[in-house]
Amino acid sequence: MEEKSILIQRKYGAVRLRLAEIMDNRGMTRNQLSRLTGTRYEVIHKWYGGKVEKLDLDVLARICYVLDCEVSDLLVYEEAEE
Repeated sequence: MEEKSILIQRKYGAVRLRLAEIMDNRGMTRNQLSRLTGTRYEVIHKWYGGKVEKLDLDVLARICYVLDCEVSDLLVYEEAEE
């Protein structure tokens, strides 16, 4: 089995947030999600724009609860093209 390491310079893919897609499909605004989750607008705005560097699991749980969705609906791993 090939050993995987991120220390070797290569493309290892990325995790993409699908929050904007889900919210847009449901007609929900960032203000609404912010209010319903009890999360600051700025935090929701970062999630919506896919600009989150570190996941806050509490925020993720709140979003999943309010949107009635699974974590796998919001986060998608995309392998890098070689």
